[in-house]
Amino acid sequence: MGLTTILGIGGTIGYGLARILAAEKRQFRLVARNPRPMAGAEVVAADLANREQTLRAVAGSEVVHLVAGLKYDTTVWRELWPLIMANTIEACKLAGAKLIFLDNPYMYGRMTGSMTEESPFNPCSKKGEVRAQIATMLMSEVKAGALQAMIARAPGFYGPETPNGMPNVLVFGPFAKHSKASWPVNADFPHSQIYTPDASRGMAMLADCASAWNQVWHLPTAPDPPTGRQFMTAAAKELGVAPKFRVLSRPMLKVAGWFNPLVGEMYEMLYPYDAPYLFDSSKFAREFGFAGTPYAEGIRVTAASHKKA
Repeated sequence: MGLTTILGIGGTIGYGLARILAAEKRQFRLVARNPRPMAGAEVVAADLANREQTLRAVAGSEVVHLVAGLKYDTTVWRELWPLIMANTIEACKLAGAKLIFLDNPYMYGRMTGSMTEESPFNPCSKKGEVRAQIATMLMSEVKAGALQAMIARAPGFYGPETPNGMPNVLVFGPFAKHSKASWPVNADFPHSQIYTPDASRGMAMLADCASAWNQVWHLPTAPDPPTGRQFMTAAAKELGVAPKFRVLSRPMLKVAGWFNPLVGEMYEMLYPYDAPYLFDSSKFAREFGFAGTPYAEGIRVTAASHKKA
């Protein structure tokens, strides 16, 4: 196996993937504006919005994982995501590298059933429109035979060392401090979330599977998700606190968004909490025999990590 490059390293899933590569004694490169040093890794500083820097960062790679995250701002997404995707595609073509892109489900929009890899794009948010644009850009290259690539899609994250995951911010963090947890809009609908170690493991498994390329995959997300209320109750039990929580209503979040730009940016993404939010990764489970860590176990490990913090 040749060089594996992780572009946009900085989050939990990217570093989880890097730890897997290190444990397997792979040759790998970490790329970001300010990447952290890591034993066994080549580290390259690059801005993926810069064409020349991206070409240099990808040169010599056999497999490239694009795991970048951008500031949660629609204007930034519209400006930078198409540029980053175009630069990454060009760099992979020139290097003869295969590309795996860590994506989210925003482009599916509001769903009445489970999201699958075959679900049509029907974005109901500005950020969803951007995700649809860049996913289409990538898969068009695949269909044209110009690039070997795949999309690995995941819903919202929770898990140890996942500081920006909604459940970690609104549930585990407050409970660990004996404060009240929060849940957006409605706590009585089931809501799929992926355990971050499963997302890293899933990307590594996909990249090593010759038959997985040139497809879309949903990363392993445990089936039968709990409701928000059930999730918070389980987290509270593991942390040894009372399951006290509040539901953040749409009007409350609307007002909060006037004062907090991040909350304002999140407002258009509240629709997944208005109804059952079901992310189906059974295609992955059939192919690889792994359906995702059960929620009870993921919640237990995540709560334990907050006890140590």
